[in-house]
Amino acid sequence: MNVFVIAWRSVRQRSLASGLTAFSMALGVMLVVAVLVIMGVVSEQIRSNASLGYNLLVGAKGGKLQLTLNSVYYLSQPIENVNYRFYLEFADEDEREAQLRNSYAYRERVARQNVASLDLVGLTGAGMPGFGALATAAAWQAMDDLEEDELGANRDGKYSQFTEFLIPLCLGDYLDEFRVVGTSADMFGLLPEYLEEDNRAAKFAAGRNFRDWDEEHGFFESVVGANVAEKLGLKIGDMISPAHGNPDGHTHERGFIVVGILERNGSPNDRAVFINIEGFFRMDGHSKPLEESEEEEPFDEALSGEETEPDPPLDHFAIRDRLPIENREFTAGLLRTSVPMFAIRLANRINEGPDAQVVQPVGEIYTLLDLFVRPIQGILFVLAVMIVFVSGVSIMVSIYNSMADRRHEIAVMRALGAGRSTILWIILLESMIIALGGGFIGWGMGHVASWVISPWVEARTGVELGLFDIAPAFNLTSILESVGMEPTINMWVSELMLVPVLLVLAMLVGLLPAISAYRTEVAESLGK
Repeated sequence: MNVFVIAWRSVRQRSLASGLTAFSMALGVMLVVAVLVIMGVVSEQIRSNASLGYNLLVGAKGGKLQLTLNSVYYLSQPIENVNYRFYLEFADEDEREAQLRNSYAYRERVARQNVASLDLVGLTGAGMPGFGALATAAAWQAMDDLEEDELGANRDGKYSQFTEFLIPLCLGDYLDEFRVVGTSADMFGLLPEYLEEDNRAAKFAAGRNFRDWDEEHGFFESVVGANVAEKLGLKIGDMISPAHGNPDGHTHERGFIVVGILERNGSPNDRAVFINIEGFFRMDGHSKPLEESEEEEPFDEALSGEETEPDPPLDHFAIRDRLPIENREFTAGLLRTSVPMFAIRLANRINEGPDAQVVQPVGEIYTLLDLFVRPIQGILFVLAVMIVFVSGVSIMVSIYNSMADRRHEIAVMRALGAGRSTILWIILLESMIIALGGGFIGWGMGHVASWVISPWVEARTGVELGLFDIAPAFNLTSILESVGMEPTINMWVSELMLVPVLLVLAMLVGLLPAISAYRTEVAESLGK
């Protein structure tokens, strides 16, 4: 009879003890697999999303890691907002002038020009000599030039020479559990051009990117990630209304039409809602409050000559004018420098000032991995391995304790012609069957456990765990070094290494009872 069949029947004969021992091994392996999958997949997702298409983040002064988590992964909470005039310091002259003309300061200047023109006409009509009229006009022109300099529309932004692009982000609202991101159309129109080919750039599964403004769509369009569309059952043409401040906050009256659904690519975009930044500014509580001297109504009346009536609350397409820059703030900006070597110089220059801070997101991501994720991963892995080792010891104890009841059985096999080596291999095979059986059960339990807690992990890290996700290999040596240990060899750990490791462990723990069986004396045992 085959030695494997004999070992299998021996295991079945003590099914209760063997089953409990295998289950203890399964629990240990389940913990190892869960740690490898959860920590490995989360780390890999964070690392793979470190290729961003931009190299700097601009935001309010505060925690660098918080700014990175909030702006790159849509986790954590915004620090504060940054004055929109600071955003214009990254723009060229044409963009600055176009946006600064949409300001209360510019409207006030135009209103004063109109008043001055009327005064000049009145003076000329009253008989003022032509030279005096020209002098008055020259004085008004000089005042206009001075105000133009103060407004800053006739120059490039002081950081524009370093800037390839800056995409603004406005955060704070939610759609159900998902973050709402107010941004410009460049998020999906310009940024993908700078992503590497192997990076999972945003592509549309349905629909299109939102537009800045047109007669048909206005400012109120949105693009949703794949997870958002799937969970909330959204499709092209649906209307969504974000909640202010948190998932349970009050729902804004203004809604946004879904015009695009992104393909699933494992990036933070899968679980975000992107809306036109102009529409974001127009929602209640999003515009920056002004001082009394900057109120909009007097300048509008001066320009139009009559009182203006407010737009109907939900007439989206009637809103054509952009919100004046004095009412605007932004949470963060995705900045790409025109030359990579400018990044450090620009960051130092801005960080020394009072307006904002600049961080290098890739550096913060790897800092997060090195200082927090990897040490925790190493500690959990060591604990899980110790549990597996204890389970292996329980296999050894179970088989060794059964030797007293099996001496007669072993002596009979020896009497029928089985050699000592055959008995040795039967015991070792029993240990392997229990260890591998429990290991495979634990492997399945580990993946099921990872899949079950995936919603919890996703809510806190933004990473979704699939039932069949295989944990990537990681360098155990560097992890052990990060927690103060000094291994002498370079060790890489992979989930696929479980089978050979369990085989070696089974042989080691089965060796003591196997030697005991090997030394069984036939004559003494047959007489018992």
